[in-house]
Amino acid sequence: MATVTATVGHSGVAALLKNLGRHRTVGKLLLLAVAAAVIVPVLDSHWASGTWPGALTVDLSAPLGRASEWIIDNRDSHPLFLYFFGYVSNAVVLSVRAVYVVLLAAGWAGVTALAALVAWRTAGVRLALGTAAAFLACGLLGMWVPTMQTLALMVVAVLASVLLGTLLGLAAGLSDRTYRALRPVLDTMQVLPAFAYLLPVVLVFGIGVPAAVLATVVYAAPPMARLTALGLRDADAGVMEAVTSLGATARQRLLTARLPLARKELLLGLNQTIMMTLSMAVIASVIGAGGLGDRVYQALASVDVGAALAAGIPIVLLAVVLDRVTGAAGERLGSDSGATAPRRWVYAAAAALVVALAGRLTGRLDWPVSWTLHIAEPVNRVVDWMTNHLYSGVPYIDGTADWAGHFTTWVLDPVRDGLQWLPWWSVLLIVAALAWLIGTWRTALTAVLAMAAIGVLGVWKPSLDTLSQVLAAVAVTLVLGFATGIAAARSERVERLLRPVLDVFQTMPQFVYLIPVVALFGVGRAPAVAAAVVYALPAVVRITTQGLRAVDPAALEAARSLGATGAQQLRQVQLPLARRSLLLAVNQGVVLVLAVVIIGGLVGGGALGYDVVFGLAQGDLATGLVAGAAIVCLGLMLDRVTQPTARTTKKGA
Repeated sequence: MATVTATVGHSGVAALLKNLGRHRTVGKLLLLAVAAAVIVPVLDSHWASGTWPGALTVDLSAPLGRASEWIIDNRDSHPLFLYFFGYVSNAVVLSVRAVYVVLLAAGWAGVTALAALVAWRTAGVRLALGTAAAFLACGLLGMWVPTMQTLALMVVAVLASVLLGTLLGLAAGLSDRTYRALRPVLDTMQVLPAFAYLLPVVLVFGIGVPAAVLATVVYAAPPMARLTALGLRDADAGVMEAVTSLGATARQRLLTARLPLARKELLLGLNQTIMMTLSMAVIASVIGAGGLGDRVYQALASVDVGAALAAGIPIVLLAVVLDRVTGAAGERLGSDSGATAPRRWVYAAAAALVVALAGRLTGRLDWPVSWTLHIAEPVNRVVDWMTNHLYSGVPYIDGTADWAGHFTTWVLDPVRDGLQWLPWWSVLLIVAALAWLIGTWRTALTAVLAMAAIGVLGVWKPSLDTLSQVLAAVAVTLVLGFATGIAAARSERVERLLRPVLDVFQTMPQFVYLIPVVALFGVGRAPAVAAAVVYALPAVVRITTQGLRAVDPAALEAARSLGATGAQQLRQVQLPLARRSLLLAVNQGVVLVLAVVIIGGLVGGGALGYDVVFGLAQGDLATGLVAGAAIVCLGLMLDRVTQPTARTTKKGA
């Protein structure tokens, strides 16, 4: 009898394990538990400390310091710098200077007229008037020359980014092997924070315009490459077969079929490249790009909110105008009729030339000083009033500085201390579990290796500090974003009210978000988190709204016919069916939050962001490069932990 009972018991356990193994999530957790039971005691016996063990750390400061010294010593004599990097640097400087001289020669009236006429030809009269008003506002704020400096750098960077991105996109779109090789590179570049692009080019080109332009090109070219490849690979198979049957060569098929069919994707790539170029051109002011970004950077360094706002408004206006014009050009593509379109462009160019010549003949090239509106002093007075009345001591609700202090004390400090208290191997296990549950073992391995690399670089504690800020900002972003997205998905009126606000917020460069939070909250980690939340929120709201609206109406109708309330439809139908979009919203929220939390090092965010800024400002490239590499690893880990694979999503759905 005992034998029978034991046999039944063993078979029951075996059956239980077999059933658990069939459930993919439980099976993964069991395997991780077994692996942890074997590995953790070994790790704990050798390295029992909570933080990353020093024995597993590689000190890169000495070799990076020697490399930096070698580059500085040989920059003016080594053939690699004289005959390659030197020519590239000179070409960039000459190109930016040529565009800047042309813009100054056209004068404020000529540039404004040209911009308005281009907007009119591509987007209509209303946007042309808005474009003219935007350029005039740049002059009124006393920022005409910095705006032209930023515009000159942008023109060169956009042209180079579009050329490089198009060539890479053509190669990836026409060759499966090239596409497979480029895809992981483009995926990695897409998750890198903008600050990470500054470090390598500074090491080679030093501080100045060449480094700023080349960092911008590296940052802005991937969207053009990705969308070009997507457009070419998704060309209509029927059209391509018809062209092939007519005996067209590969070159003819590309020029007459593939590229015309991909023109929407190409213009979308141009739009994304322009927006990322503007964003990076502003950030690159940290390494000597000049222009509007330099004015914002210098003002933030001295906590001069008024001066920062005066330079930030033209950046926002440029971003909105460029986004609207390129977006409208894509929508109206092909609407102009045959022979009249070139003629109208000639008329527009002639009109702009006449305005520029008139300004030159009348000696009105420079923006009149008497037309300048100085807003820095009034804005600073408002900020001073806020400091005296709203920062603290407001009855019942406290002030903005009190909110920032409470958030730091009750949220940021506990999360940071909790992460730094955890044993290092437990952090790796948590990362492995999250990445494997949402993806595959390859995803988990990549995430664990990225996190381990942070420890090897010797920046474990600052990275966990940055991670705590990211987690806190992501939590706030998801709560606000999901709530707002649900409200917009369930109400057409709410969506219409939110649309212009989200449009403006989504086109603003990252740097600009620091200005209002410094005015409201001062400097510190909480303002960095607030800027990250505001920057990431529009993307989360849009993706959530689109995902909920894309749910099959038949499923909702079936739920209503069974008597489900609105809340039940949301919980039991819409949210489960929109799971893929919600996971994408989480992923994008994490990536965007990380980008701005790092920039928050400029306003007291500390951790890795401070190390990068300190390294760039002091010329300590070892500190800056190690922190930049840690940022890359942190971004890669967070992307893998929050990005489900197609197979996992399909099975989960």
